Amino acid sequence: MSSPNPQRPPAPSPAPFRLHQPLVWFAAAMGVFALVSAVGLLVDDRTLVGVPIWTKPFKFSVSFVAYGLSLAWMLSLLPRGQRIGWWAGTVITAASAVEMSLITLQVLRGTQSHFNQATPFDAAVFQAMGGTIVVLWLAALVIAVLLLRARILDRAMAWAVRLSSLIALAGTAVGFLMVRPTPEQLAVEDSPIIGAHSVGVPDGGPSMPLTGWATTGGDLRVAHFFGMHALQLLPLLLIVLTALASRSHRFPGFARLADEQVRLRLTLTASAVYAAVFVLLTWQALRGQALFAPDGATLAGAGAILLLGTAAAVLSLRTSADSPARAEEVVG
Repeated sequence: MSSPNPQRPPAPSPAPFRLHQPLVWFAAAMGVFALVSAVGLLVDDRTLVGVPIWTKPFKFSVSFVAYGLSLAWMLSLLPRGQRIGWWAGTVITAASAVEMSLITLQVLRGTQSHFNQATPFDAAVFQAMGGTIVVLWLAALVIAVLLLRARILDRAMAWAVRLSSLIALAGTAVGFLMVRPTPEQLAVEDSPIIGAHSVGVPDGGPSMPLTGWATTGGDLRVAHFFGMHALQLLPLLLIVLTALASRSHRFPGFARLADEQVRLRLTLTASAVYAAVFVLLTWQALRGQALFAPDGATLAGAGAILLLGTAAAVLSLRTSADSPARAEEVVG
């Protein structure tokens, strides 16, 4: 006679912790190149599109360090599909290396890498860069699908990894909006520049230090940056929550975080808030609005996100021990 409560089959054992070596080596190389670019910022006084010419290689190399290490770690979580994941990670490594090589080539030539159609060579470089980004995005999509299908034992971490990879894909896709010609470029026959980071104002105008984001109009790089770095920030949030939970014996206020369901709900809440802010930033930029010059509609959207996110976070902190009787005991 079979048991009335059959046990669920055990989840597959996690794969041995092994980082994706090509991505790790690429991240290390980008760390070195970030230092080289920083030296370039100090000793090379050339400017390009209103900013020091080595700004783009510096920003891209730092971003690739974070991106490469994050993906290398996420691929180590896969219990299945490791071979496909390894190849996807290797394709991302190769595409990223080509992208950085082309950016650096144009810096050494003293000319713009993105949107440059001034000469057949410049146009070919930018087309090649566009091709590498498409390849990178498709390979990242493969990894996101693998993570969605993976049975990772810690459910909160599983959803942090899954949702952050999807938001990062959306953040990368914002780059495709930048290649559209602006109205001013369409009005000029054979414009040497096709596409722009800014909306409503030309690239190269007043901008924020280091980031180069426009301060007088919209800038799609804000949403692009914010979306891509969900890959680090959402898993990092869960790591912090787990660390706080482990200290609940010393700090009783963190005791609720020891409940896996609480951490899962907080992860889902944080992911929803992050995605909503990403959408808001994209919408703000597309309307030609600077990050720190929001109008009433943007402020209303931000307020709604803050209100709903706070309410969801408070509800997420409820544990199974929270019952009416328990509430009366706490009040009494």
